[in-house]
Amino acid sequence: MEQLLPFIQDYGFPVVVTFYLLHRIEGKLDTLNQSIIRLPERMAEPMHVTNTNTKKTV
Repeated sequence: MEQLLPFIQDYGFPVVVTFYLLHRIEGKLDTLNQSIIRLPERMAEPMHVTNTNTKKTV
């Protein structure tokens, strides 16, 4: 926290908070970007659906 005080004094609280939040969300945005890139490939794969609602008749 002490490291942020000079930045807050120089640039202002809103700017520092914005950069902090952008830094934290960067990894999540990279993951989201990769998921979007792989989406067409995943949609082209055949779906493996198993029917768990089948009933045995006696």
